[in-house]
Amino acid sequence: MILRRLGLSIVVLLTMQFGSNAQEKIIVAKGNPIITDKYTADPAAYVYGDSVYLYTGHDVAPKGKENYEMHDWLVYSSADMINWKEHPSPLNVKNFVWAKNDAWASQVIERDGKFYWYVAISHGTIHGKSIGVAVSDSPRGPFKDAIGKALITNDMTTDVKISWDDIDPSVIIDDDGQAYLFWGNQRCYYAKLKKNMIELDGPIKKIDIPEFTEAPWIHKRKNWYYLSYASGFPEKIVYAMSKNVNGPWEYKGILNEIAGNSNTNHQAIIDFKGKSYFIYHNGAINTDGGSFRRSVCIDYLNYNSDGTIKRIVMTTEGVKKAK
Repeated sequence: MILRRLGLSIVVLLTMQFGSNAQEKIIVAKGNPIITDKYTADPAAYVYGDSVYLYTGHDVAPKGKENYEMHDWLVYSSADMINWKEHPSPLNVKNFVWAKNDAWASQVIERDGKFYWYVAISHGTIHGKSIGVAVSDSPRGPFKDAIGKALITNDMTTDVKISWDDIDPSVIIDDDGQAYLFWGNQRCYYAKLKKNMIELDGPIKKIDIPEFTEAPWIHKRKNWYYLSYASGFPEKIVYAMSKNVNGPWEYKGILNEIAGNSNTNHQAIIDFKGKSYFIYHNGAINTDGGSFRRSVCIDYLNYNSDGTIKRIVMTTEGVKKAK
């Protein structure tokens, strides 16, 4: 066992081998960012059993290069929000034979014992970004392409004249069993999914919400639906509420301000062991590459009695051990 301190985290390298060179690590978060041995971004989180599964993008950050260089996604799990196990990377751009690069924002959800991973990725033959779906029997993976083609391509959304409006998927399964996919840049889209989770079930619809940039995250608490998203540029996270997943949506304002040294932000919101959490990224450990090197952070999220959300306080201390 090798012990070494990396910034605010302690990384313990376990000698458990998975295949010829895959290893698991235990990361003990000592504040924000929670992971400091590599660059992670665009977090999504899913509670399954007694654990939280954290899914992130991974920037390989070659020295001296700006912009993003992201080829795979990572998965971590924790039973207490402090001790995180990094599992072998379960999904790579190469797993999608129709895609060419850019492992961007994503989200995982479970249905009928299968785990579906919706990812933003560049298409190899259709110009622009697209959304693919991978599937696994485990939240840790490994995952494989579920349909052998993109679920969403740029030619399916033509009212916005950019090639990157089909990114940042977020998915919810409502109480009646109906699944919905939300996504977008500059325009927020949503559509029903069939029960198989790999086909649309009806037309793509647009949501009219103020100053939408990207990163929609859809969640439900009690009788309220919440649609949070990145707004402006540099990005703040704002949110809207509705009593119906189809809207209308009422804009409620800012959740958190611009994250340090990062022009972008991307959030996940979960409940776990009696607390609510706001998971996001900033550029706190970046020493190269301008605003492009990002790291996942976690802070508490609190609701008011009327269902609205209190503004998030971004901290270096992070959260305490969940019990």
